[in-house]
Amino acid sequence: MNEQTAEPHKAPEPPEVQPPARPPREPVFNLPPALFFSLCLLGVIYAVQELLLSYDALNWLFFTFGFVPARYVIPLSQQGPELFWTPVTYSLLHGSVQHILFNAFWLMAFGAPVVRRIGTLRFALFWVFSAVASAALHAVLNWGDVSLLIGASGVISGLMGAACRFAFPAERRPMAPAHLNPRLSIVEALKSRTVVIFMLLWLVGNALIAVGIPLVGDSDQAIAWDAHIGGFVFGFLLFSLFDRGARPPVMEPDGTEKDMLQS
Repeated sequence: MNEQTAEPHKAPEPPEVQPPARPPREPVFNLPPALFFSLCLLGVIYAVQELLLSYDALNWLFFTFGFVPARYVIPLSQQGPELFWTPVTYSLLHGSVQHILFNAFWLMAFGAPVVRRIGTLRFALFWVFSAVASAALHAVLNWGDVSLLIGASGVISGLMGAACRFAFPAERRPMAPAHLNPRLSIVEALKSRTVVIFMLLWLVGNALIAVGIPLVGDSDQAIAWDAHIGGFVFGFLLFSLFDRGARPPVMEPDGTEKDMLQS
């Protein structure tokens, strides 16, 4: 005799219907950790210089870590070792809230796809060398000048130049996450209508800055347009030295934000 646990004439109960799974909550800022850390570092440095440092201490900070072209015409025996680190550290300093917010916006826009493509270590190296390239062109065009250069704009311009090599979708190609696009050669990038239009708009903006017409901010505050060009040229021409190539896409839940760049 077979053992039964249900009554002979009782219909089986239908299986319990599970409620649909809730979609994953989308983050407000879907930033790579290295980029998030960079933004926090810039913010902390600016908060310290504005809230904690005296006027004299702030002048010491700018002199010790800001970039001054005149340092390279003075014999080393007559100055300190600041000329060795200031071609990089100037990129971590900012002069106003508007300055740092403007740079943070563009750093998020163009830094995210570059970081996702090249990784944390290469991003750190790219930051260092693009800052040096920006400072170098600024020094050449302002040789012996005693003006102070601060801000991450040169590095951000380098990220823009790097993005021109992969982040803009080619014509008649389906849209994909920007960091997964194949890298264009320099010639291919210059043949892309999207890239050329972006570069022309970027050059027009810097030309306006060069003649004293700032796009944002106080017109009395000088802007180092030449440092922007140095960074952009570096990123555009030498990005392949930092690129590790497009990686296979990682399966992500529906609704996850992708890093898309559109012109």
